[in-house]
Amino acid sequence: MKQVLVTGGAGYIGSHTVHELASRGYQPIVMDNLSQGHPEAVDGFRLEEGDLNNADFLNDLFTRYEFEAVIHFASHCYVGESMENPALYYEENLGNALRLLAAMLSREVKCFILSSTCATYGEPQRVPIDESHPQDPVNPYGETKYFIERILKSYDRAYGLRSVALRYFNAAGASISGELGESHNPETHLIPRVLQSLNGKDFTLEIYGDDYPTPDGTCIRDYIHVEDLASAHVKALDWLAAGKPSENFNLGTGTGSSVLEVVRMVERKTGKNVSYRISPRRPGDPPVLVADAGKAKRLLGWSPQRSDLDTIIETAWKWEQNRRY
Repeated sequence: MKQVLVTGGAGYIGSHTVHELASRGYQPIVMDNLSQGHPEAVDGFRLEEGDLNNADFLNDLFTRYEFEAVIHFASHCYVGESMENPALYYEENLGNALRLLAAMLSREVKCFILSSTCATYGEPQRVPIDESHPQDPVNPYGETKYFIERILKSYDRAYGLRSVALRYFNAAGASISGELGESHNPETHLIPRVLQSLNGKDFTLEIYGDDYPTPDGTCIRDYIHVEDLASAHVKALDWLAAGKPSENFNLGTGTGSSVLEVVRMVERKTGKNVSYRISPRRPGDPPVLVADAGKAKRLLGWSPQRSDLDTIIETAWKWEQNRRY
């Protein structure tokens, strides 16, 4: 059974991917410092608690296991925080990635999958966005992911380290089983915040801007179910295991939903009225972000199976009512 290191594997997307890997015959080894991850999400899996900035820990980890590949989720990932504290993002997101890659090369591990983001594209010049769209990130979070993608291209040329960069659009939903879900602190994602506003959380839901050039004036985003994201990571791993070249892929549905459409779907699925207030636009929020994920379908054989808004809201609400962590 092939051992795969999953950094940040106790987090939201990481934990779903760990379970998907196991179901597909891989042996995931979870590495997480548990600053944002939850050990309950990876019960029954090997969990190595530690930090990527600890070279001794990394050396020990790569000595004790024989990894065939690394899937790298561990990073700081809040756009607003990256604007307020860019040094944290440049020092840790980039520094930790470089330390991880060095540890891989020292043990001749040369298959790497990066959790990347549509934030590498910046302000969209056209929609839907395909992989040929210029990458011009407008915040430090997006820049760190973009820089890592560039580093990976150099490492492929110089060292033969092959990689796949998966550029997510908006991850959402929870596992169909109800055992895994989204649990961030602070929670910044729209869908869990809408649901938490119905579930006793003491805050007023804010919608940032209702004057965008969209049908209802609110931003449109491409929501992708977290289990569809997890399956894409396994497809990417299979791609590299088959000896295929380094690549990058968008992960999205090609269909967008506005903030108010999400709110209305929540109301239909829960039977509850959502209270909210309209606040000023946030800087850097494009009106529309929708993926063209045709490349992933053509080359990886991947297409989303659970990413209709109905299923996303249904699974997220089930999790919110019965969350384990």
